[in-house]
Amino acid sequence: MTNYELMFVIDPTLEDEKKAATVEAVKGIIEADGTVGEVDEWGLRKLAYPIQKKNEGYYVVVTFQASPELPKELDRRLKISDAVIRHMIINKDVK
Repeated sequence: MTNYELMFVIDPTLEDEKKAATVEAVKGIIEADGTVGEVDEWGLRKLAYPIQKKNEGYYVVVTFQASPELPKELDRRLKISDAVIRHMIINKDVK
């Protein structure tokens, strides 16, 4: 199992229930083939530059352990999600 960190930005115009559902969906994808560590919801923050004409985003950071195949599937699903406007997956074991 490899250690990873995922940061994703959720569309700030979504209702709180849909934001929570998006976080739970991401955790469900990870739990299918790995283990979820800490989930840190940073909340609404200003973006460095406008994305889809939005200046703010709801930031979430998730640490997890998984096999090397899971980040590819997670990346694919986050790219097609309408709720997630940006994401980044980092392998924490690489020096």
